Amino acid sequence: MEDRPDLREQDHVLIIEDDERLANLTRDYLEANGFRVTVEGDGARGVQRILDIQPDLVILDLMLPGEDGLSICRRVRNDYLGPILMLTARTDDLDQVLGLEMGADDYVPKPVQPRVLLARMRALLRRRDSGDSNSSDESRLMFSDLEIDNATREAWLKGSRIDLTSAEFDLLWLLASHAGRVLTREEIFSQLRGIRYDGQDRSIDVRVSRIRPKIGDDPHHPHRIKTVRSKGYLFVKDN
Repeated sequence: MEDRPDLREQDHVLIIEDDERLANLTRDYLEANGFRVTVEGDGARGVQRILDIQPDLVILDLMLPGEDGLSICRRVRNDYLGPILMLTARTDDLDQVLGLEMGADDYVPKPVQPRVLLARMRALLRRRDSGDSNSSDESRLMFSDLEIDNATREAWLKGSRIDLTSAEFDLLWLLASHAGRVLTREEIFSQLRGIRYDGQDRSIDVRVSRIRPKIGDDPHHPHRIKTVRSKGYLFVKDN
């Protein structure tokens, strides 16, 4: 059994997976590590189950009967603010990119390694809770017409709330809180995912491309989040 640092008592996880053996093994492993787990095997019921239960975290398989994981992720993203961890085919980079574009917060390749899954879940839940101990005075950033609050984990553009996934907010806050300094992909991966950058993973690039239009940045000629070739990203300070 694993130790259980940094977790609230009985975080509720919803597993949407049609492989009954995998779902049951995953459920047993997570329950042994302090989670409360619900399993759903039919993709057709996935959307409603997420919205009804509002779990602390969703583990969502990509290939499901009734409705696939990408569709489920897209449909719930505006009404479910918790992290979504997608299970994908190990060799299919396109599936991983599509999942992130639909609003997934992270992905774990199949065959699932339980310790890897647990580590990714813990990282997502820690980031979810990262603003809980901060006061708004210490965690609010202002950039012209963009406002970012890490205590409430919300951002506003010209006074209107921006719809951001949990992972998008994490990346935006990380970049904004280091405004004026280039953050390498290695630094970003270490901070957000707790793993080393392997030189191939495109998840950060996908998220930046999703964040830019949401904060009023021109995707083709960005002025706020700039790509620094061969290094990483720079969040530009106000003049």
